[in-house]
Amino acid sequence: MVSRVFIKELLGFKSVELEFDKGLVVITGPSGAGKSVFMNALLANFGLANQEAKLCEVDIQKPKSLVSDEFELEDVVSVKSIKKDRVRYFIDGQNISKKALKEIFSRYISYISVRDKSGFESAQLLQLIDNYSKDRDKSFAKYLELYSGEFNKYKELLVEYNRRKEVAKNSLERVEFLKYEISKLEALDLKDGEYEELLVVKKQLSKLDKISELSQQIEPIFDYEDSLYELFNMLDRDSSYFSDAMNQLRGDLEDISALSEELGEVNIEDVLNRLEEISAVVKRFGSIEEAKKYLAQRKEELKSFETIEADVEELESKIDKIKSELEEIASKISKSRVKFAKEIESEIKSYLKELKLPAVSFIFAKESLYEFGFDSAEVRMGETRVESLSGGEFNRVRLALLSVAASSSDSGVIVLDEIDANVSGDESIAIANMISKLSKIYQIFAISHQPHLSSKANEHILITKDENGSYIKKLDGEDRVKEIARIVGGESYTQEALNFANKLFK
Repeated sequence: MVSRVFIKELLGFKSVELEFDKGLVVITGPSGAGKSVFMNALLANFGLANQEAKLCEVDIQKPKSLVSDEFELEDVVSVKSIKKDRVRYFIDGQNISKKALKEIFSRYISYISVRDKSGFESAQLLQLIDNYSKDRDKSFAKYLELYSGEFNKYKELLVEYNRRKEVAKNSLERVEFLKYEISKLEALDLKDGEYEELLVVKKQLSKLDKISELSQQIEPIFDYEDSLYELFNMLDRDSSYFSDAMNQLRGDLEDISALSEELGEVNIEDVLNRLEEISAVVKRFGSIEEAKKYLAQRKEELKSFETIEADVEELESKIDKIKSELEEIASKISKSRVKFAKEIESEIKSYLKELKLPAVSFIFAKESLYEFGFDSAEVRMGETRVESLSGGEFNRVRLALLSVAASSSDSGVIVLDEIDANVSGDESIAIANMISKLSKIYQIFAISHQPHLSSKANEHILITKDENGSYIKKLDGEDRVKEIARIVGGESYTQEALNFANKLFK
C-alpha cells in the first residue's frame, strides 16, 4: 500500500505531499489540470514511466510478496527519485537502477489505461489460471514445480545437443585436416637432436675435399719418424713425448680417414633434402620437440572426434526421454487448466453480467513444449477475440478478470487511467461497483471523469489548475458533493446536479 507521496517541482506542481489509506483513491479535476502528470510521477518512482519531477518520494507499507534478492527492504519501503542532469533512484537510501526498480515492483504495481489493450497475452492468462488452480489443487502446484525443474534441464540438454551437432557438422572437414597433419608429421619420423646432427654433417661434407687434401700432405711426416728416433738416441734425449705425439697423430689421421670414408658414402643430396624438410618443421614449430608435442595434441583431438557421434546419439536419447516425461507432465497440467478455466468462466460470468456483457470462454491450443507446458490460451466473447472488442468492452472484461484473479493474488496497487471513460450510465455504475469490490483487496488509484466511481472512493483527490500552476488536495464532506456535481453538470452546475451528487452518497 502506498502510504505517502511527496513531490517537488513537477511541471505545473510546485510541491505535493499526501498521505493515503487502504482502498480506492479517486483523482478528479478538469481536463488538463495535471491528473495524468501526477499519476505519471507516481508510476515513474516504480520504474514504470519517465520521471519529470525534480524530487519524488513514495513510502510503501511492504507486503509479503514484495521481495528483493539484492536489497534488504524495510517494513515501510521508501523509494526516492532525484532529477538533475539525469534521474537517480534510491530504495531505502540505497542506489538502484530504473530497471532493477521495475523488476522489484512489476508484480506489485499494475497500470491499466483506457488506451491500453494488454493483459490478455497467452502467458498472462496461463499465469492467472495457474494461480487460481494452485489455490484449489495442491497436486497441480507440485506438477508446475516439477515441470519447471525438468524443463530447465531439457533446455540445458538442447543447448549442449545443438553445440555438439554443430561440432559434428564441422568435424568432417576438421578430421580430414587432422589426418593430413598427422600423416605428414609421422612420415617425417622426427628424432630428437637430428636437426643439430644434420647441420654438423652438412658442415663436414662442405670441408671433405680440403680434409682429404690436408691428410695426404701430412702422410709423409711418418717417413722421417725413424730418423728422428735415431737422432734422439744419439743425443741421449727422451723421445717418449715424440712417440706419444706421433701415436696421437696416427690415431687422429686414422679417425679422419674413417670419417672421410664414411662421409664419402653419404649421399649429400639426401642430407640436404632431409635438412630442408626438418628446417621447415623447425621454422614452423620452433623445434623438433615442439613439433612432436603438436603431433601428440592433434592425435588426441582426432581421438575425441571418434566419440562425437556417439555423444550426440547419447544426448538425443536423453532429450527424447526427458521430452516424453515433460509431455506427460504438461498433459496433466493442461487437463487441470481446462478444468479450472471452466470454473473461472463460470465465476467471471456473474461479473460480466453485472458489467452488462455476455459470457467469455477460454480457448486452448497445443504448441511445442515451452516454459508453460504446451498450452497457449486466449479469451473470446462468442467468436470475437477480446482484443477486437471496443475499448469500453475490453476494459470491462479486464475488470472482471481482475476480480477473479483477486481471489488468488497478494494485495498490491492498481493504477487505473480513465478506465470508466466512454461508457453509458448503467455501465459506469457497474464499473464503479466492480472497482469498489476490487479495492477491498487492492489499493486502487483511479483517474475518473464519472460521478459513480468518485462517489465510491475511500479518498477523493481533486487536482485543479490556474495561471500560477496546478494544485492538489483531498476532499471531504460537502466538497466531495460539489466536485461530483461539477463532474455531472460542469463548472456552473445546477441544483439538480447537486441533488444527484447527494443522492449518490446516500
